[in-house]
Amino acid sequence: MSYAENPYQSWGLVAADATADERAGFIRKTYAHLGGAVLAFIALEAVLLQLPGLDDLMMRMSASRWGWLVVMGGFVLVATVADSWARNATSLAAQYAGLALYVVAEAVIFVPLLWVAQKFAGPEVIPTAGLLTAIVFCGLTAIVFVTGADFSWMRTTLMVGGLVSIGLIVCSIIFGFNLGIVFSAAMILLASGYILYDTSNVLHHYRIGQHVAAALALFAAVALLFWYMLRLVMALQSRD
Repeated sequence: MSYAENPYQSWGLVAADATADERAGFIRKTYAHLGGAVLAFIALEAVLLQLPGLDDLMMRMSASRWGWLVVMGGFVLVATVADSWARNATSLAAQYAGLALYVVAEAVIFVPLLWVAQKFAGPEVIPTAGLLTAIVFCGLTAIVFVTGADFSWMRTTLMVGGLVSIGLIVCSIIFGFNLGIVFSAAMILLASGYILYDTSNVLHHYRIGQHVAAALALFAAVALLFWYMLRLVMALQSRD
């Protein structure tokens, strides 16, 4: 039986060990799902930012450090569950539920930052950050695809960097200090590292059938990059 007759014959096989057609199909599915996640995120933000009473809610949140810590804790919990569902090897429905849950969680946690950008920054700030994010993502993706390099060696460094950044963010919320432009730039570098790492995993380590989990990992990295790109653009604009 040919691959065309049975597209699931290599389900579970590492993409790097699959045939060229199977690997290409896996990559197409991964980036199609990533694109769908990004579009869903944009649509959700368009709805959430128009909700009645949002201004009052954002003002109350900005006055409460502990409320923001609760939101962050809830996001981490939801993201962990979503990633677990997306990696389910037996249920495609669970995989899609995980991706959908993660997109919704990202959309919710982005609302305060986007609200501030809309209310207090220029109308060009969000599009500028979005364009810069797209340029960086495409450039990093091209590096991995052109070189074929395996960046899995970055895993420990990224984990340590992620833990340190979370610690600094929690401390900044508790003690009320501003992390500043340098931190945003460092987080952009960290997010870029995650994009290199996750993209190389698509080529070398994810298995055929794991395109939903791969798309979620890439979406998480893109969202992190956009968050700090937006913060950086806002900070630079405020200096003008």
